[in-house]
Amino acid sequence: MKIKDLIVVVFLTSILLSCSKKEIKQTEIVEKSLESQVLAAYEEGMRALNENDVIYAAKKFNEAEILFPQSTWAPKSALMASYSYYKQDYYGDAIAELKRFLKVYPKHKNISYAYYLLATCYYEQIVDEKKDLESIQNAKKTFEILIDKFPNTEYSLDAEFKIDLINDILASKEMYLGRYYLERKKWIAAINRFRNVVDEFDQTIYTQEALHRLVEIHYIIGLEQEGKKYANLLGYNYQSSIWYEKSYSIFNKMYEENKKKNLKNTKKSNIIMRKFKSLFD
Repeated sequence: MKIKDLIVVVFLTSILLSCSKKEIKQTEIVEKSLESQVLAAYEEGMRALNENDVIYAAKKFNEAEILFPQSTWAPKSALMASYSYYKQDYYGDAIAELKRFLKVYPKHKNISYAYYLLATCYYEQIVDEKKDLESIQNAKKTFEILIDKFPNTEYSLDAEFKIDLINDILASKEMYLGRYYLERKKWIAAINRFRNVVDEFDQTIYTQEALHRLVEIHYIIGLEQEGKKYANLLGYNYQSSIWYEKSYSIFNKMYEENKKKNLKNTKKSNIIMRKFKSLFD
């Protein structure tokens, strides 16, 4: 290569390196400028949140996320927007934000908190267990996901406690319907509801009554052996329960009624026999 050509190559290389350095520097300036804007929006959101202006706070957190989605502040901002709505009981908005967070930032270090907050939003929407079935089911499902995915987090213990409360709510709903059918003598429908409590919610406070109701109904419809099965189960697990005493009284009642019936039949038979014998005297 001639010296002249070498000089040209060196010159062009220096220009390219210079341009490359300028582009890198410009990118750094832009990123630094964006990050400062993100930080300013985030801090403004925090001030608004502390002043209970949650709508404006959520707006600023969303703005911080949109300004620089690649920054570490973006997921923090998205989560804070969710919390802002939750703090003021805007559960629908909080749920929408949290679902988006789980989809956009599935690997974020605070993902367990996002699941916990989402489940809590569903849980807080439960007002009437007879009507809010969707919220109840969503809360239970999300708490179960949290326990399954993050069993060793600080949120899993509270999730287990909340699931116990939800199971009590669901069992209460089943008992309400079971009693409703029982009063109207819809035996099969009532049995299905009480069985559901025994099979699905056996750790709740309603299990004892459900077992007693099954004893009661099966005796009413003449399936005494099936009734005894539930009575034995009730006696084995809850012998000191008032519901076992009630079931036991059904046994005694049936025994006394059968005894009286047998005695009456025996007397009737003896009278007939005496009258029959008198015909030949």
